[in-house]
Amino acid sequence: MSTDMPVNAGRLWQSLVDMGQVGALPHGGCCRTALSAEDKAGRDLFVRWCREAGCEIAFDVIGNIFARRPGRDPARAAVATGSHLDTQPHGGKFDGIYGVLAGLEVVRALNDAGVATEAPIDVVVWTNEEGVRFGPPLAGSSVFAGVTEVEKVHAAVTLDGTTVRQDLEATGYLGQERPGDRRFDCFVEAHIEQGPILEAEMKTIGVVTRIQGLRWLRVTVTGMDGHAGTTPMNRRRDALQAAAQMVLAINRIARETDEWARLTNGRFDIEPNSGATIPGRVVFICDLRHPDAATLESLDQRMQAAMREIAEAADVGIGIERLLDKPPVQFEAGIIDTVRSSARQLGYASIDMLSGAGHDAMNVARVAPAGMIFVPCKDGLSHNEAESAEPEHLAAGAQTLLQTLVARARRTER
Repeated sequence: MSTDMPVNAGRLWQSLVDMGQVGALPHGGCCRTALSAEDKAGRDLFVRWCREAGCEIAFDVIGNIFARRPGRDPARAAVATGSHLDTQPHGGKFDGIYGVLAGLEVVRALNDAGVATEAPIDVVVWTNEEGVRFGPPLAGSSVFAGVTEVEKVHAAVTLDGTTVRQDLEATGYLGQERPGDRRFDCFVEAHIEQGPILEAEMKTIGVVTRIQGLRWLRVTVTGMDGHAGTTPMNRRRDALQAAAQMVLAINRIARETDEWARLTNGRFDIEPNSGATIPGRVVFICDLRHPDAATLESLDQRMQAAMREIAEAADVGIGIERLLDKPPVQFEAGIIDTVRSSARQLGYASIDMLSGAGHDAMNVARVAPAGMIFVPCKDGLSHNEAESAEPEHLAAGAQTLLQTLVARARRTER
């Protein structure tokens, strides 16, 4: 690989290590849930690094951070990249963070090479991609793209009992920019794959062509609290028992659909959550995914019907609320071609890929041409403290990102 604008692999790696110390966990991971004290510290560090690199900093009404490297033509829409800095409670050092710091490394490498671009380059930190402390996930990019009203997210209550607006004010990241104020020429997000395909195929770059659809359902099952020792089994209205039957039934539907269906029930809230009391209320989340919109809809309907049938047989109430609905996204052909050709010119082995995980790029694709670059991660492991990636793969992804962004930002036409 030869280029007159090389990224600094050691600097990128050290930035990832340094950011990984913010909210560090005992087994090598991080906990920086959105707008927490740890997230603020990570944001502050990123902003300091960007200012040192000569970037102009702006925030919007949902706390998204925009670090701009000016171009020769300030009227041009920005060529943008970035991802998120917030993590899962037991998150790794690379999910999201790599995309943000790869974008910063692009800026630093262009500075090192003395390269100017016609269009400005924006490196973005999207707020609350993970959706841990409050919902919805992908909140920052959803507001930016006009998918979700900012007032709705501002009013959301966090796990700590504060509102999102209160946290934005407390952290100092409540900005003035409104959705639609900032234009992108394109958005390209670099990310670890979070799956095993690149490693198994011994490929360095994944050219992401599309992202599968995603729905979140919140299911509330209402039975009746009762004494564990005195209530006969045949007279119980046990919300947890009914919920357990529902989970088994809908997972069976997902497994029997096809190889692409994904269903996860990763969160349960049980009331009164006492060992001596029959559960009277259970709330759980269904995370449902599929790359085909019609199949996703069919899965949703069949699962809801199965859960309602179980609720009726168990004499419990049921409420189903759709919290999130992200249709499958096909990325823009021009961006896909540029990523593919950049990897080829740099000598990196690549393959076209579907993303099984949701990403902020799927929201930004509604308002600008978008695409993604994947790099391998060890054993495909993510959302785990043991999440790991090789420095040379991370550098290759950043170099491909630089080549892709410069190809767009150097264009002379508006």
